[in-house]
Amino acid sequence: MKTHLSPALRLTLVMLVLLAIIYPLLVAGISRLAPGGGQGETVVVNGKVVGYSRIGQAFTEDRYFNSRPSAVEYNAAGSAGSNKGPSNPDYLTTVQARIDTFLVHNPGVQKADIPAELVTASGSGLDPDLSPVAARIQVARIANVRGISVEKLNQLVDSHTEGPLLGLFGPARVNVLRLNVSLDELK
Repeated sequence: MKTHLSPALRLTLVMLVLLAIIYPLLVAGISRLAPGGGQGETVVVNGKVVGYSRIGQAFTEDRYFNSRPSAVEYNAAGSAGSNKGPSNPDYLTTVQARIDTFLVHNPGVQKADIPAELVTASGSGLDPDLSPVAARIQVARIANVRGISVEKLNQLVDSHTEGPLLGLFGPARVNVLRLNVSLDELK
């Protein structure tokens, strides 16, 4: 028994030190190299933190680019999707209500032209980005409310569009918080 118990205990201790101490310290050390030093990228305006660039926020006023809907009301402590399938009647009612609201606030847009991301929540409920198409479809509304030219707003969207990671992975995207902060800075 001693021949089996002793190696098992030593292996358990080695794995405990490796996986409970060394690995977490290694990951924490590597995170210090990331933007924000592992604490997330904060967006600061006039010396005040207005949000985190990688966590979605609610923007529903007509003068701002609307963000993607959230199934958890943008609560970062409870990241989750709705877990309702595309044939669920409650889900379909929610999506239809979002479509109707979008069409009321964006006259001239056809239902078929609305990107799905503007009426469906992401899996995490905290998606901070939109596609450039989803941002551009809102330009006419914002131009009308703010009295800014459509061309200037399209340039703003273009300047905030990030390409795929390494030019290969994922779609192009626009961070809604950073876009809206820049929108407020326009004169």
